[in-house]
Amino acid sequence: MTLNTKGTNVTTSDDLTVGKLLLAEYDRVKEEQKTRIGFRDNLLYVTLAAMVTVLIGATQTRQPALLLALPAATSVLGWTYLANDQKISAIGRYVRTDLGSRLATLTGEQESPFRWESAHRGDGRRKQRKIIQCAVDLITFVAVPIASLATFWVYGAESALPVIISILEALTVTTLAVQIIQYTDIAE
Repeated sequence: MTLNTKGTNVTTSDDLTVGKLLLAEYDRVKEEQKTRIGFRDNLLYVTLAAMVTVLIGATQTRQPALLLALPAATSVLGWTYLANDQKISAIGRYVRTDLGSRLATLTGEQESPFRWESAHRGDGRRKQRKIIQCAVDLITFVAVPIASLATFWVYGAESALPVIISILEALTVTTLAVQIIQYTDIAE
């Protein structure tokens, strides 16, 4: 380690190794994963708050058309939730299959040094938890918005434009449901 003209440390080529680079990469991707997990989990609270706000507003004003805000909001939040969940899984898969194996090869080990990345997936109840989480996601981002659309169709479908918007929202919510199911990683 040497100091540059500004007095900060500069790494010399002797200090820079492939192993250190791989460990630095691991730290970065795990930090990104941690940040995405926090953001994803907070999206559930935001979604619940949006639901309550829309439902209270529609009830107090007796304007069923306000219910159309719910599928719009939950679709955007659901897509964002799903995108973050997919990236979280992709980071875990990358650490398990690529980064860990490269570091194992470098150190001459048979197994990845990041065993936790695979070990927690071997839990006997993992599949059950993933199915339950999928159900919770479907209730949050699909069932509640579809219920609000059904309520709108029964009580407020009086003009063409809101009905067309509601049909487009139903298609969007249905597409989101398919994506949630397809991205559910229940593999052992």
